[in-house]
Amino acid sequence: MADPVGWKRWWVYQRERFPLAAHGPLILAFSFCAVSFCAHLRGGGWPAAGAVAVAFASSLIFFLQLRIADEFKDAGEDARWRPYRAVPRGLVKLRELGVVFAIGAALQLALALWWSPWQVLVLLVAWGYLAAMSVEFGCRTWLKRHPLVYIWSHMLIMPLVDFYATACDWVPAAARPPAGLGWFLAASFANGVVIELGRKIRSPADEEEGVETYSALYGAPRATAAWVGMSLVTAIFATFAARNAGAALPVGVVLAVGALACIGVAVWFTARRRPGDGKRIELAAGLWTLLLYGALGLIPPVAEHLHG
Repeated sequence: MADPVGWKRWWVYQRERFPLAAHGPLILAFSFCAVSFCAHLRGGGWPAAGAVAVAFASSLIFFLQLRIADEFKDAGEDARWRPYRAVPRGLVKLRELGVVFAIGAALQLALALWWSPWQVLVLLVAWGYLAAMSVEFGCRTWLKRHPLVYIWSHMLIMPLVDFYATACDWVPAAARPPAGLGWFLAASFANGVVIELGRKIRSPADEEEGVETYSALYGAPRATAAWVGMSLVTAIFATFAARNAGAALPVGVVLAVGALACIGVAVWFTARRRPGDGKRIELAAGLWTLLLYGALGLIPPVAEHLHG
């Protein structure tokens, strides 16, 4: 069947490469949590709707830009090993994606200037790291040979985007980043690793030649154990963050239940490893992310309100 033409092809592109139905709720939870948690640490109560809107729109564009950057970085490998993807099969062209990237940057800049001119300074920091990532820090071959360094160097973008989202709260208030934000950003980094591992763990029958997955590099049991381990690390960091917000116990309990569910999924996957089972790990990583940011974004202000 021929690929669609005109604007329909962009709908197909987002469905295949950046599905808004899947990513939208996660990014909304990510953005709301960043603004809400920061507002609570500052003693500002519930976050301003404008702050959440700017954080969400900017974060959505950041993650779209990351996807587009991957299209450029992986163009050669996709053409060789994954010709079914959107760019190598001709659905969209790289130069068109470059235009979308630039339009997104212009929108981010406009939002930052509208919200607070000082917000631009934080935006430049995130842009700088994104630019470095887009060229693999000038050492793509070396990074490919060291996958553990690759994952942590790329996942540092997560706390940077989260930091930008928190700035939507504290910058307009002419304040500094609130004390205790470090644990929250650490949890964001660790959760980025959870998501990255989760989307690259597959059953043996689903592995593709030329596609690097952590299950292929280290074996499915070890990769799955690492995924569970990072989920636990994320829960620990998030609980320390919640302690600064006066909600360590309820957040810790909620995340403990979520961590047990992750362990259950991991045990189930390791025992079966049938075709398609890897998608359950990816789905669990997404649900864990919703639980994490929902807990940190909602429980502290709700707990304060109930005890106020």
